Amino acid sequence: MLDVHRLRLLRELDRLGTLAAVARALNYSPSAISQQLSLLETETGATLLEHVGRGVRLTAQARILVRHAEAILARMELAEAELAAAMTNVTGTLRVASFQSVLLALVPGALSGLAAAHAGLRVEITQVEARPAFAGLLAHEFDVVLGEDYPGLAQPRLPGVDEEDLIRDEMLCVVPASGPWSRPALTDLADAPFVFDPAGIVPGDWARQVCRTAGFEPDVRFVSGDLLLQIRLVETGHAVAFVPDLLWTGRDPSAVHLHPLPGRPRRRLYTGVRTGSADQPAIRAFRRALRDQVT
Repeated sequence: MLDVHRLRLLRELDRLGTLAAVARALNYSPSAISQQLSLLETETGATLLEHVGRGVRLTAQARILVRHAEAILARMELAEAELAAAMTNVTGTLRVASFQSVLLALVPGALSGLAAAHAGLRVEITQVEARPAFAGLLAHEFDVVLGEDYPGLAQPRLPGVDEEDLIRDEMLCVVPASGPWSRPALTDLADAPFVFDPAGIVPGDWARQVCRTAGFEPDVRFVSGDLLLQIRLVETGHAVAFVPDLLWTGRDPSAVHLHPLPGRPRRRLYTGVRTGSADQPAIRAFRRALRDQVT
């Protein structure tokens, strides 16, 4: 009998590439992961790993097992979802990973709706970047991930993850209400100081790409993924930023001017869950509560 937990570890090794990465994602030691995979080799009677330098590589037999592991894990998720759906009340704990703008704009209202409709449901939310969030989803650290794709930089869909679109959110150029940087056209801001997310993550790379497409290299004087700090720097006249339109819902924009960017780019917001788990009542309720905030 194959152990499902060990199959999951093999699938994670195939996805993440190293024992150390699997250990970090699942909060184990690399030696514990290695020991469990050795037991899986004993269970199957097949050689699953071969040493390459200081690392390991999956054998052809291991990749066969990974394919079946994907199907087995998805069926287990589906069985759990159907079992939960047969129960009357939406209860338990739902673990959500999200990024800042959705946490600020949509999640509080969604939580209020859930509290009113499902008092027995506990929602735990962690602010985290997309890559570790999806690693945590597949490792069962989270149940739902709120994700985003930017024009031209869409991330490939991960095996084992089902996505559902939430909204297409326009990105705006935000400039101070007065002063030398209160200009409406992006091409007039080539000498302005910008505040962007760090380079190397999608929002930061996308923002820099927009400026380069407009014909100039941005003067990124401030680097922060904190959107509230970005807005404050614009409000006080120190910077220009690209901020999602969604963030201005219910917010007073009198200290800034909002202008469309060339081509009026929109980011795609979506929710991601493990394949087979979409019918979990808590997941359905959370997704519905989020949709209620954008309709």
